[in-house]
Amino acid sequence: MMNRVVLVGRLTKDPDLRYTPNGVPVATFTLAVNRTFSNQQGEREADFINCVVWRRPAENVANFLKKGSLAGVDGRLQTRNYEGQDGKRVYVTEVVADSVQFLEPKNASGGNAGGFGGQREQGAPFGNQNQQNQNRGNNDYQGGYTRMDEDPFAGGGQIDISDDDLPF
Repeated sequence: MMNRVVLVGRLTKDPDLRYTPNGVPVATFTLAVNRTFSNQQGEREADFINCVVWRRPAENVANFLKKGSLAGVDGRLQTRNYEGQDGKRVYVTEVVADSVQFLEPKNASGGNAGGFGGQREQGAPFGNQNQQNQNRGNNDYQGGYTRMDEDPFAGGGQIDISDDDLPF
């Protein structure tokens, strides 16, 4: 069986960061995702999809994304239910994000900054894939590299690697 969701869209409002009673961060946000077709009037419609992200990625989402930010979400679909204030059963379907990609530079205005392909390299993956920045404790995300890092490929020169260094 498979339960996998991949979305690219814009946040409809600023993320809502909360903490569980045990102190675990959780952020919720809604992504507006364009449909691939137009309606009879020639207008593109969008789906508004609720997303949830937990722990350190939740704090990163709350710190670096805002209304209009372009984001990619990779996760799974989940349904849950609870009893509402009126006593009726409320059913919720949402995407639980394993990782959230920031697809625009930090200072982008939220407008259309270009196609998906060029923007992906400037965003940084958060979730299980971003252990290096979490271990460093540096929250000054600038897009691509943190302020304290240097681009290891900036010189463009040759890299000295011996055969003993290769894993194969």
